[in-house]
Amino acid sequence: MALTATIYNIEIDLADSDRRVYETLALRVARHPSESEDYLVTRVLAYALEFVEGIEFSRGISDPEEPTIAIRDLTGAIKAWIEIGTPDAARLHKASKAAGRVVVYTHKDPDQFLRQLEGKKIFRADALELHAIDRGLVAALASRLERRVAFSLSITDRELYISIGADTLTGAVTRLRLV
Repeated sequence: MALTATIYNIEIDLADSDRRVYETLALRVARHPSESEDYLVTRVLAYALEFVEGIEFSRGISDPEEPTIAIRDLTGAIKAWIEIGTPDAARLHKASKAAGRVVVYTHKDPDQFLRQLEGKKIFRADALELHAIDRGLVAALASRLERRVAFSLSITDRELYISIGADTLTGAVTRLRLV
């Protein structure tokens, strides 16, 4: 018997003062059985951090040729290819050829991720935007994850402030550099 995805309904009151984006996001997010809660939370936070017109989640593991999150123009062309976790160099190489902008948000050990990419052939490697989301923040939000959840997300100087229920969670988004 095949396992099915779990659907999460997530409402985010987004106040991103860094980019002057103020929106209420009503997301319906499918979590594949092989996807960890930390990965799901990082995927949702990356969506909010990158939110612009034309942003969309991919169809998931059913279409591995697509980015995890894409920003497309009106013609459907990919403007930004956004990955979560620790994609390998071959995937980033392909992404860099397919999109003008490639962004990665990792919730794993950033030093290990950078070592994994070190010395590998990646098209336009100097243009990659690599970010680490505070692992404590991801874990704290994942522990509060429910099938229906609402929270406020404020972003100031790449510092995230999440108000969920009576709790306030904080953590930074750190820019990483390939050596």
